[in-house]
Amino acid sequence: MRVRIAAATVVALLLGGCSADGDDPAPAVLSPSASPSVAPSFAPGAAGAGDPYFPTYGNGGYDVAGYDLALRFDPGSGRLDGTATITATATQDLSRLNLDLATLTASKVTVDGRAATSRAERNELVITPAAGIARGAAFTIVVAYGGIPQPLENETLGVGGWQRTKDGAFALGQPESASSWFPVNDHPSDKATWKLAMTVPDGVEAISNGVPGERTTAGGWTTWRWAEADPMASYLATVVIGQYRVTTTTHAGKPMVVALPESLPATGPAAKSLALTGEIADFLATQFGPYPFDAYGGVVIDDTKVGYALETQSRPVYGNVFFTSGTNASVVAHELAHQWYGDSVALERWQDIWLNEGFATYAEWLWAEHEGERTTDQAFDAAYQGFDWRVPTGDPGADQLFGEAVYQRGAMVVHALRRTIGDEAFAGLLKSWAADHKDGNATTDEFIAAAQKASGQDLSGFFREWLRTKAQPKHP
Repeated sequence: MRVRIAAATVVALLLGGCSADGDDPAPAVLSPSASPSVAPSFAPGAAGAGDPYFPTYGNGGYDVAGYDLALRFDPGSGRLDGTATITATATQDLSRLNLDLATLTASKVTVDGRAATSRAERNELVITPAAGIARGAAFTIVVAYGGIPQPLENETLGVGGWQRTKDGAFALGQPESASSWFPVNDHPSDKATWKLAMTVPDGVEAISNGVPGERTTAGGWTTWRWAEADPMASYLATVVIGQYRVTTTTHAGKPMVVALPESLPATGPAAKSLALTGEIADFLATQFGPYPFDAYGGVVIDDTKVGYALETQSRPVYGNVFFTSGTNASVVAHELAHQWYGDSVALERWQDIWLNEGFATYAEWLWAEHEGERTTDQAFDAAYQGFDWRVPTGDPGADQLFGEAVYQRGAMVVHALRRTIGDEAFAGLLKSWAADHKDGNATTDEFIAAAQKASGQDLSGFFREWLRTKAQPKHP
């Protein structure tokens, strides 16, 4: 909608409009919500999403709708080049904004087709558009960038992000990974859709999230295309490049893409484990509700740097360490459960990671019971005996983000809740929680409210004991 402004007002705005820090121009652009007589007060977006555990992760001032990456990777040189097109909406009147970009260099930045100034500042790309962006306005950033990406190192949580291999590379890690290979608002509170066109030499595979698209070849290079239409937290974005056997089938009317490295046997334990993906996903759907995404699958990485598995959206990635002793359905159940709890329903802040890992660990217990192994009661009792309760599940601290208080005690919280509210209310809660927060973010307080609504009980004491205390909770 066009708004007519009095000439005197325009002159005053042009002479006096400046951002809070005095560095950036504050053009006379009205936000959609502003009255004709009040100019917006343009200011820089925050250089952080405000997470108590990781204050520098992510950024403020805007909400990303989608990432569209067109990249080219040369395994020989290790160089990655391309463009990132980012669509977003301003959540404040922006004079400038930050994207997380840790190890690569931007060569050109535009905002809505106009050249923008940019500078690298530690692990941030600071962008000043040619004109201020009004709150509520949609805008598009295009960043041309490149270099040799490097891993991200966290003193307590280890190495993540982009890592080279003898025949390619992979991007993987938690709680941060994405900023090592593309400009991003790198915090799970800002989920966005995803498109990737990765060009690699002919004969090299490039596997990513979501639905596979058209694959094209020209001049000795092949472009692999992937798209994830459901919003995704940035750390769940992945690409795996190298010598892989890629098998695409259909399960429940959706593509199932499985990739195994050529270094592993085609019918070995890793292959047999991933072959259970459809069966396990179908079982979990009986517990949690419909599978939330448009594709299934999994990738195995045969590299000593990957001693973990990660729930990368629609296509979990597994280190081969999980399959060295034989078929391992438990880890597959864990990562597939995350597609509901952790991916579709993502955390709002890292302190609440038990909402991801507690439910995924409990899914291991459910699958074992389904297979006629130990019951969920037996799994709970085994975990309860001799457990170290000194770390509270609801606030483990950044250095214990992947500790037993999050995984095992988290699963015990889930089962203790089941015993407290009864099987019927619990079964309804599992499905309603996943449905009500599909494609969104959620907090522990919201889960407590949902549990109380499902059960009709005041559960404040229960959750205080099981999530907040450093002492052994009463056996339910």
